[in-house]
Amino acid sequence: MSEELTQESTSRFANTSKWRIHYNEAGSGHPIVMLHGSGPGATGWSNFHQNLKVLSAKYRVLAVDFPGWGQSDPVEPGTRDNTLAVKLLLDELGIDKAALIGNSMGGRAAISSAVEYPERTSHLITMGAGCPGVNIYSAAGLSEGIKVLAETYEDPSPANFARLLRIMLFDSSFATEELFRQRSESALANRAHLENWLKDKTLSAGWPAGYEARLAQLAVPALFMHGRDDRTVTMEHSLRLVSLVPKATLIVFNNCGHWAQVEHAAKFNWLVDGFLSNQAA
Repeated sequence: MSEELTQESTSRFANTSKWRIHYNEAGSGHPIVMLHGSGPGATGWSNFHQNLKVLSAKYRVLAVDFPGWGQSDPVEPGTRDNTLAVKLLLDELGIDKAALIGNSMGGRAAISSAVEYPERTSHLITMGAGCPGVNIYSAAGLSEGIKVLAETYEDPSPANFARLLRIMLFDSSFATEELFRQRSESALANRAHLENWLKDKTLSAGWPAGYEARLAQLAVPALFMHGRDDRTVTMEHSLRLVSLVPKATLIVFNNCGHWAQVEHAAKFNWLVDGFLSNQAA
């Protein structure tokens, strides 16, 4: 069954009250909503197709394009709200409660969704997500990965994607010429997304004041994953997350960059299934 799943066969749209949101869906069972990270050309499918194909054998899996990415509606600068987008999608699809899985920016949206709408979140799972607070062990300021990501938004050429993806990934065998070309073509397919991202000053905004206290009150079961070799969001962020969230577990992948769900897909899928199967919501 999983081999028959393609980007086209799983493609869906939901007309929410604010945005038309594209997502890829497969399977049945407890809903899993997968939320991609930032970057030109990023989509739910590009980040999670290798996970959707496996996990959909047991769960209803939705890999979402945030508004402003992929085939979802453009977002005017200053109006981006990924947390609201998750809620509106659940509302439109009639999903009362889902497991939220987010990578990087998608991890932040999963965390904030669990904090703002805990009654809609059965489980919280992140990979390479940020956390409020001050870094002690790693450098302050923009990371190497974030700097190159911004440069790739300005010039989404295959050459810049080669630079970006070699930073995102620890294992260079995943960083192929074909992937560079695909991501470049995907980014250039919707120039409005690129232009709006570059104009959007809200993207550099930090966490709201006092968010650490709200995380400390979160009762949702949480699984945080991080690559030890992440050059985009350092592992220190997940160390803070597991320290703050009461029902949290931290998994650190050695020989892994910013995309644990890609570089360690089989183990990632196994961990997600085990966590959802054994951790009561």
